[in-house]
Amino acid sequence: MAQAGERARGGTAVVTLEPCDHTGRTGPCSVALLAAGVARVVVAVPEPTGQAGGGAERLRAAGVAVELGVEQAEAEDGALAPWLLGVREQRPQVVWKVAATLDGRVAAADGTSRWVTGPDARAAVHRLRATCDAVLVGSGTALADDPQLTVRDVPGADHQPLRVVLDRRGRVPATARVHDDAAPTLVSRAAGPAELLAELWDRDARRVLLEGGPTLAAAFLRAGLVDELVLHLAPQLLGAGPALTGDLGITTMAGALQWRMLDVTTLGRDVQVRYRPTRHTGSPRPTEEGN
Repeated sequence: MAQAGERARGGTAVVTLEPCDHTGRTGPCSVALLAAGVARVVVAVPEPTGQAGGGAERLRAAGVAVELGVEQAEAEDGALAPWLLGVREQRPQVVWKVAATLDGRVAAADGTSRWVTGPDARAAVHRLRATCDAVLVGSGTALADDPQLTVRDVPGADHQPLRVVLDRRGRVPATARVHDDAAPTLVSRAAGPAELLAELWDRDARRVLLEGGPTLAAAFLRAGLVDELVLHLAPQLLGAGPALTGDLGITTMAGALQWRMLDVTTLGRDVQVRYRPTRHTGSPRPTEEGN
């Protein structure tokens, strides 16, 4: 608005989140809009907190036309998702990334897992890491694959996420690549997924990429703490080997976790499918279907 100057007067502001009405690191957005002379404000997502709420009311009281809830679901599924989850649940958003064959194997029977997917899919993983504050694996993955867990070859990427290894028994040696100086690393002995996320929340992590193996993935799924799944499917069949998740304690089809597909992308010879859960296991949260 400062750049627009007088051209903002009588105009329409389109925003993803309702303009705040409180003073934090900056002054109230509602006051700034009024000072700019904006005549109409279109809002996707109403302000979810009481502290910052009231912006729409102030604008309407001053004669500004305000529309709330325009394409709200799309906005909540987009860039606002980690922030909204943090406000509502005081924990980071968890994105589970897994690469598997068509029959759901993440490695061969002999334990080899490089490479399940091709170079295009692996490049997509680096782009995904660049959008996250932390990348998480368990000690089993750290020992088996010795991953570096850094962002590489992503133009414009300006930070390295925190590398996190859940290693309750201190099994990962100091010589592992996660201990190099390419990015910061946290070795956690948290008791479980909820405790680990609380630890990461206190470190200002708001979006966590879960890249661990089947055991760690199952622990997060059982706790209802996976918010998005990024599945990379390779056109291969193994017939044996570890599955993409461990035991979830589900014994009937009625208990199956349900997912909503967001999009499908071709990555060279592989396919990326993104999902959001609609029915959780072990989660106290209501589902998207209101159950």
